[in-house]
Amino acid sequence: MFICSRNQWRSPTAEAIWRNHPDFNVKSAGTSPRAKKTVRVTDIRWADLIFVMEQKHKNRLKAEFTQWLNHTPIHVLDIPDEYTYMDSELIQELETAVWPYLDG
Repeated sequence: MFICSRNQWRSPTAEAIWRNHPDFNVKSAGTSPRAKKTVRVTDIRWADLIFVMEQKHKNRLKAEFTQWLNHTPIHVLDIPDEYTYMDSELIQELETAVWPYLDG
């Protein structure tokens, strides 16, 4: 599960990168009420791993979904909101940050 603020650029790009990978099922959502798709309890319960773009996203998830996060690791990727959808630099940052968690 990939999460950013508005589910507009970063998390949908991450979803697109791994969408067709045979070993992974991916979704994306946002923490903002104005997100294209706002993260819900069903998303949290579905996820084996959660990747958030910034610490503030992790903080919001912990505040809103505390009881459902007990066994789901949340990894902060530290990717700032300065890219557009499928920006080549964003793709490179995402791949560099995420693959170490998926290769193991």
